[in-house]
Amino acid sequence: MGGSSTRMHRSGRIVPAVSPGAADASEQALAAAVLLAGGLPVEAQEHLTAAGLAYADSPRAEDHLARADAIAPDHPAVLIARYRYLFYKGRRSEAREVAERCLTAALDMTGLGSDWRALSPDDAAFGAWDAVLPRFLLFSLKGYAYLSMRLGELDVAEEAVAKLLELDPADRIGAKVLADVAARAGREDDDDE
Repeated sequence: MGGSSTRMHRSGRIVPAVSPGAADASEQALAAAVLLAGGLPVEAQEHLTAAGLAYADSPRAEDHLARADAIAPDHPAVLIARYRYLFYKGRRSEAREVAERCLTAALDMTGLGSDWRALSPDDAAFGAWDAVLPRFLLFSLKGYAYLSMRLGELDVAEEAVAKLLELDPADRIGAKVLADVAARAGREDDDDE
């Protein structure tokens, strides 16, 4: 695949370097797949599997998630598993914290800085469905927006939704639905006054 390079991730793993302007799309897709699905230590995967099996036993499931997190704290598979667990348990505030961790990891892996608010549509292939890392970033931002809305932080949610629609004007991830809900919630607040 020529021209492949690696970099040291802050977790200490060596990962493929993924630049937004990479010439070879297949190389970029492969690198993204390795980052999101591969490279997870076997022991961390075993803990994620055990956490899923122990979902109904919260202390046990959380112990396994914590152990996976200790082994691979910035790995997308660990972050996504933790996010989903907290989300489906109805622990919105904690789930939003993990969504923020996902955003930080996605920004770090794509090399797009540290602030999602500063992103522009030309920074990455946000419209390409096979661009796994930009899509991970968008879905992380969507989760953050949704949970901010559910936590009553409409200004934060609206800012995140506006950024989603700017980065993904075709709305492939469904941010428009969130924008509509936020607009209705804002009108309902106005009606209460």
